[in-house]
Amino acid sequence: MAATDINRTKTIALPGEVSSEILQKTQESSAVMALARQIKLPGLGVTIPIITGDPEAAWVGETEKKPVNRGTLATKIMQPYTLAVIVPFSNQFRRDVPALYDELVKRLPLALAQKFDATVFGGVTAPGDNFDTLKSCTAQEIGTDAYAGLVAADADIAEHNGILNGWVLSPKGKALLLNAVDGNKRPLFINSVAEGAVPMILGSKTLQSKGAYIADTTAAKKNVVGFAGDWTQAVYGTVEGVQIAIADQATLQDGENTINLFQQNMFAVRAEIEVGFRCDTTVFNKLTKAAG
Repeated sequence: MAATDINRTKTIALPGEVSSEILQKTQESSAVMALARQIKLPGLGVTIPIITGDPEAAWVGETEKKPVNRGTLATKIMQPYTLAVIVPFSNQFRRDVPALYDELVKRLPLALAQKFDATVFGGVTAPGDNFDTLKSCTAQEIGTDAYAGLVAADADIAEHNGILNGWVLSPKGKALLLNAVDGNKRPLFINSVAEGAVPMILGSKTLQSKGAYIADTTAAKKNVVGFAGDWTQAVYGTVEGVQIAIADQATLQDGENTINLFQQNMFAVRAEIEVGFRCDTTVFNKLTKAAG
């Protein structure tokens, strides 16, 4: 692996295998990226066709005209937005660039994935008008009767011509379902306590994401604990690999704490990816539970 001079502030291009690994692990760490379709996103954006309604086939005789049946076609613009994270390092990594790359692969993907998921689910404000979120999708209460609420989500998505094929639970949503039992106190969603997870719900796979939890600050106090949807109707795109900038003369503001890199013998790495997201929000439901 080629050596990289990181003794002054500059933007660098990561070795291809490192950039690819960071992007791959970001995709693996993001529940949204794991479930949605991926497309290649040009830097100027792209127009995405949205087809609603399914074409219908018909039986025809030998010389009869073949039927023409089409869904309704609409379009959306997918625009790339910059998602960035800054991570400070001690100066010991200056002497061992391969170790720095290893740390980047460990630390950056989860930070990027969690922010992307939280934005799609509506816990973080969208970066622009051409970035869809699930903040206002139909809500189903699962705190009182979890099974009934999950079936209601399936039914609502089907009512909007979708097929529910994936669930995303927050850790609190997972805990809620692990506590769900039938009349004989047997777990509803796991076969044994040894599983410790909810691998499937109503026949569709389940993933976890901290971003799927959204605290309700209104008087209603209906906290969001998960999401369900037809993920064939969700698309994300990335422009290119991860871009890296390294600085040792900056001052970072981390909440209420200030980090002076020069004074504290540190340097910082800023990672950026350009990403976009579009979906048909009518085929998604959010799962809620009353606070308390």
